[in-house]
Amino acid sequence: MSKISAAAADVAPMAIELRRALHRNPELGFAEFDSTRRIAEALSEAGIGVTVRPSGTGLVADVGTDGPLVAFRADLDALPIAEQTGLPFASQVEGVMHACGHDAHSGIGVGIALAAQRLDLPGRVRFIFQPGEEVFPGGARDLVAEGVLDDVQAITAFHVDPALEVGRIGLKPGPITSSSDRFKIRLEGPGGHTARPHETVDLLYAAGRVLTDLPTVVHRSIDTRIPVALVFGRVASGDADNVIPTVATLSGTCRLLDRATWQRMPDLIDRLVHEIVAPTGAKATVEYVRGIPPVVNDPHVVSDLEYAIADELGRMAAADTDASMGAEDFAEYLVKVPGALMRLGVAGDGPRVPLHSSRFDLDERGIEVGIAAATAGLLRLLEGAR
Repeated sequence: MSKISAAAADVAPMAIELRRALHRNPELGFAEFDSTRRIAEALSEAGIGVTVRPSGTGLVADVGTDGPLVAFRADLDALPIAEQTGLPFASQVEGVMHACGHDAHSGIGVGIALAAQRLDLPGRVRFIFQPGEEVFPGGARDLVAEGVLDDVQAITAFHVDPALEVGRIGLKPGPITSSSDRFKIRLEGPGGHTARPHETVDLLYAAGRVLTDLPTVVHRSIDTRIPVALVFGRVASGDADNVIPTVATLSGTCRLLDRATWQRMPDLIDRLVHEIVAPTGAKATVEYVRGIPPVVNDPHVVSDLEYAIADELGRMAAADTDASMGAEDFAEYLVKVPGALMRLGVAGDGPRVPLHSSRFDLDERGIEVGIAAATAGLLRLLEGAR
């Protein structure tokens, strides 16, 4: 067994215990006070200095003393979901659970720090424990603004993948997760009687045109090779069956894998909505909120991680993976420095329950694998940064 795998095996039980403690006591975004405290205590007890953010949620810890600097990001927050797993360490907080694996990400992050502490590092590793990943537009933007990436030359992170077997790490150069923006369209007209739509603006007809035409027209307005998911989640209008309303609102999300197209979407959506409703006489106002950019993995970082993981865990450990239209605010770090999001296999022998489900759980054997894989990858990135 290599020094890395031996260190991972030694610290994995502690990482699993920490993961269970976090799972038992989940906290929502930007309220992760107890989670921050538990992680800070685990690192401090090992002699690792920590800096807790002034808000009390999230912290940063460095391992190593000099040389190049790389980073690992773990997220802290849970989701407003009532847990139905029946686990002995199930959530004790009503209506809140770790249904996205952030408890495992944090446990692995502490495990990597403790493993790295035992090795002869050719540089420094910064561990970023981030609040509010599940909160739109996410806490990563705040941490970047606070300078957590100062002097960082490369960064990586995990997201657990319940579709990937334990022992495998999913890697993909280029886009791996989508952007996530929100929009709200307000349509207005004078209103009137449903018996005489010709005397007013048939506002619900205009809304229907937007609902059906906008996704199609968006697809026809960008490169057909770029996946885009523009989906409405809410429509509200009217109070009576025989009254044409004066206001209709439609809102939803827009998701893309291409960063350049993501940049131009606010202007494109605004123009297309106005063109669609112009023949109906409705007045349109578009509020487009740009949220999270797509995660675009740096191919050189992916190559280094793949080499390190295959060398440490065997050639079959590194697996190809597909892009997802789900969003991850790890993208904010990659706007500033090269890096890569990895998928950690946590599928065991039982049923494969998807993320964000009230019955989601993970095979904890993946935690030791994650510690070994990420430690090897970070060492490789340090060696390449010298």
